[in-house]
Amino acid sequence: MEKVKWGIMGTANIARWATIPGMKLAESCEMYAIAGRNIEKAERFKEDYGFEVAYGSYEELVNDKDVQAVYIPLPNDLHLKWVKDCLKAGKHVICEKPLALNADEATDMFATASEHGVHLMEAYAYLHSPYVQALKQDVESGIIGKVDYIESAFITQGYQEDFRLHKEFGGGALYDLGCYCTTMILSLIDSEPEMVKAEAEFSELGVDVNTAGIIRFENGARASFNVGMILGTNTNSRFDRLYIHGSAGSIRSDVEYNQAGDVSYKIYYADGVIERKVSVPQNYSLEIENMSRCILYGEKPHISPAFSIKNAELMDRVLKEIHYYV
Repeated sequence: MEKVKWGIMGTANIARWATIPGMKLAESCEMYAIAGRNIEKAERFKEDYGFEVAYGSYEELVNDKDVQAVYIPLPNDLHLKWVKDCLKAGKHVICEKPLALNADEATDMFATASEHGVHLMEAYAYLHSPYVQALKQDVESGIIGKVDYIESAFITQGYQEDFRLHKEFGGGALYDLGCYCTTMILSLIDSEPEMVKAEAEFSELGVDVNTAGIIRFENGARASFNVGMILGTNTNSRFDRLYIHGSAGSIRSDVEYNQAGDVSYKIYYADGVIERKVSVPQNYSLEIENMSRCILYGEKPHISPAFSIKNAELMDRVLKEIHYYV
């Protein structure tokens, strides 16, 4: 099998516990280079995970002509610069969500990718999951009738020290967690958002720690979301919920985003319940494999530019509603 030489820009925890294990499972992936802000940490990653090359700066990774694709898990405020630098160097990119701080940045990044003939995909590993695909197929088949309401919640722990607590890094519950809810909603409702309302509780550092919103779509469907970093401090606690109501039935899922293994959701009717069981591999490996096939065989990114921009536009409206940027 042909392989793509991948580099990782940054030694973030999500690379350690999620994406690197996914890369190891991806048959098309060659784990070639790791870059950090200092060579010592990059060298530790190289030794721990089997990369061929370690760099003590991001510039060295950008300039390495052998790197074909780059995964970027940097803080949100750094995405625009480093994504564009990689794209201009002719490298394909998967960048952690949220790709951009606003829709203008996202549009700029995708325009740069198009200009240089490379692929850019936002890293929503959960959207690659067979579980989510099964949910979408059931909704699109009309098995619960016309969707009129979706509720999505993602509540997780608070933090004592984390870049997500700081506004200058693009922190807060909406950027970190709300993007999961909005992308899930947009993937299940094929219509344009018509009305957006939201409220938020802010921390002393100026980021939203608890945000709730409602969306009405042009086709009449409605959705609500609730995201927060409020379940204690450094507890690894979390709460996920997805409820889809239709004219002929409803679907309930309490499965965590990006969960692997044998998972299920239930379809409720007036006269009974159907349980769907889905076997889910490691979603991050599916994400890497998708991009590798784009590079090697001309496949399209599963998370399209149009979808990412539509979600960024929706998040812009929520940010405006909660007065995040004042």
